[in-house]
This record gives sequence, structure tokens and C-alpha cells, in this order.
Amino acid sequence: MSVVYNKVALIGLGLIASSMFWAMQRGGVAGTVSGYARSQASRDTARRIGLCDEVCESPQEAVQDADLIVLATPVGAMGAVMQAIAPHLKPGTTVIDVGSVKQTVISEVAPHIPDGVHFVPCHPMAGTEHSGPEAGFATLFDNRWCLIVPNKGTSEEPVQRQVTYWQALGAMTEIMEADHHDMVCAVVSHIPHLIAYTMVGVADDLRRVSDQEVIKFSAAGFRDFTRIAASDPTMWRDVFLTNKDATIEILGRFTEELMALQRAIRTGDGEQLHAYFTRTRAIRRSILEAGQDTDKPDFGRAEVK
Repeated sequence: MSVVYNKVALIGLGLIASSMFWAMQRGGVAGTVSGYARSQASRDTARRIGLCDEVCESPQEAVQDADLIVLATPVGAMGAVMQAIAPHLKPGTTVIDVGSVKQTVISEVAPHIPDGVHFVPCHPMAGTEHSGPEAGFATLFDNRWCLIVPNKGTSEEPVQRQVTYWQALGAMTEIMEADHHDMVCAVVSHIPHLIAYTMVGVADDLRRVSDQEVIKFSAAGFRDFTRIAASDPTMWRDVFLTNKDATIEILGRFTEELMALQRAIRTGDGEQLHAYFTRTRAIRRSILEAGQDTDKPDFGRAEVK
């Protein structure tokens, strides 16, 4: 694999950025990689484990002479970060973000993009419940989708270079418009996380009557709710605050479906329940056929070291 960018700067060194570094190193995708994290502890950890060729003490230092800049902070912080680094970018540089919301990020980041710098929002749809510099691993993006959401007026070359870049990291790519992206992600990611947080919260409320039985007898269903609900709280707070319209709309539809199921259970309508579960089971088969999960025991999830 040939070098796609001579210098890449990672702003934020959590799961996604650290996985990007190891994937770039695996594929020889970047000449050098600099990095910056807001907390001193994260910067120290990154240096200890060899994450990035250089870990800098400021984002302005990290982006000097970079050809690609990756905004990998919580989405609520991206606008301020972009404003801080803007004067330090060279012409021809490409800026991407890896947040799971796009319309709000574009509205907050794009005004600070200097003339001659390209902005190509991206969303690698991969992750685990772990966070921090030590959470990353080189294969995170393999056979997973990265959605590329070009800002209006962006020329074709930097967009196609992002396609090449993400494919070099192991991902599949698709180009999508921002509003459609936010609605799709509300369905496949944001609302499932909200439901998981809610279910785990309900179980916690019930612990007074169930003692430790909720924990002791956790089967795969509840256990996987807790896995999702263990995700980074700052990131998910920002996701729901910045993708408000789409999540409220999909949450409304979910509530309607839930009420219909509640009515079917109350009235003993086994035919409706069976038909509903048969239809949703087919969706699971489709996910397996698309190669986006495995039917191995424990969902094929190996422990991330």
C-alpha cells in the first residue's frame, strides 16, 4: 500500500483515532502521524504505548505541515477546536471529522475552514464500548462502513482521496448527504444506544426488589444492553444534543411500535406478535449475510486488549 498522506494529525486520541493510527501503520498509509489529546494523562499514555510518531502539547503544534487533519474529539468540541487550529493549516490540507452526527458538525466546523483547505466530513461506523488511547486496534475498520459526507462545494479530488484512505484502513466506503446520514444513524446507532441506556437504567431502578439477580442472571440480551450502555458518556451526550431532530423523530416511531406491541400482549394477539418477530428476525439474517456481524457464540466478540 502506498502512502496516501505524507503527514496526518490526529486531534483526539481515543478509540477511533488510535485505531486509525494502528491501521495506518499496518498499511503504510501515512508518512508520519502527529497527535494531540486534551488531557495530560492521555498524552502520557499515548507516548508510553508508541501511539503516533509524535505526541504534541497543543493542537496547533500537531497540525503544523499536516496534509490530513482528523478531528476525533466529541462532536460538541469540534467547532472550537477547528477555530483554534485554522490559522495554522497550510493550503491544500484536508480536514475530516469522525463524529457520528454530520449536519451540526458541518454547521459548526465549516465556517472556520480557511480558503484553500478542504473539509470532508466522515463517519467510520465501527467501535467498541471501550475508550481512550489504549482501546484502539488495527483491525477495527476491516469490513466496516465509513460514510463520507462531503461539504457543499468540495472538489472531487479530496473526496476521492478519502475513499482511497479509508479503504486502505480496511473499510468499505459510501458517499452520503448530511441529512440522510443523520437519519440513518439515528435508526441504526443512536436510538439503539438510547434504548440500551434506558433498559440498563430501569434494571438499576429495580435492583431494590431484585437485589443482585439482574446482574447474577444476566443472559445475552441484557448483557449486550450493558455492553452498549458502557460507551463513552461524553460522546453520546453530544450525539443526542447535536442530532436532536432525527433522534426525536425516530424515537417517536419507536414509541408507536412499542405501544402496538404492548397492546398485542395485553389483548393476547399472538398472531401479531409472531408476525412481527418473524419480520424482525429476517433483518438479523440480512445483517449476517451482509457480513456486518457473525452468528458465532457470544456474537464473535473477542476481548479487546
